[in-house]
Amino acid sequence: MNVLIVEDNKELAAEVYDFLCKAGYICKIANNCSDALEEFTGNDYDAMLLDLGLPDGDGFDVLQTVRKTKSKMAVIVLTARGELDDRINGLHLGADDYLTKPFALTELSARLFAVIRRIHGFTLNNLSIHGFLLQLQDYKVTFNDVPINLTKKEFDIFQYLVLNKNRVITRLQLTEHIWGDILEVNSDSNFIDVHVRNLRKKLDKHRSIDWFETVRNVGYRINE
Repeated sequence: MNVLIVEDNKELAAEVYDFLCKAGYICKIANNCSDALEEFTGNDYDAMLLDLGLPDGDGFDVLQTVRKTKSKMAVIVLTARGELDDRINGLHLGADDYLTKPFALTELSARLFAVIRRIHGFTLNNLSIHGFLLQLQDYKVTFNDVPINLTKKEFDIFQYLVLNKNRVITRLQLTEHIWGDILEVNSDSNFIDVHVRNLRKKLDKHRSIDWFETVRNVGYRINE
């Protein structure tokens, strides 16, 4: 999952960044409102961790702008402002959760996973499609209890397509989701196709994958 960390305290931002990256997330840091909105506009994030006291404005303004776009991105407010009125205001403006500083990184990770899970509409830590079971927290895939050895990138691609089943996902969206900022990679290369081809080969050994569709010159779709 792609996470945007909006925090002007660079030491705290780096600490959260390192912890979440080790947990398997792809993270980017923005230190102010303008950078946060630029990142949000130009990239596809699954979640935003949003500080309120930013040097060029209030985090609530960022939250309002995000919600006006009707984005499904999860937003967890992280702030030292723990007053009840602030928390109520944040939730009314569309925050999915509210965590008061100081907080434990393990609690942040648990809340982040719970919010993303809720937004994508699944209640357990697993996803299933056509007999394949994805164990999200363990990065494991099985078919009829038989383990399938996927690389981390293959798992991420499979997971993202299953979460967005019945929708066409472009190569650019996959590139951005799996590798982070689209400006930092060569989106014209064929590395997405290589990973998808390897993923398909591994899945096809267990059952026909005619439901794993290539949309010519666009991207891919997994049909349920």
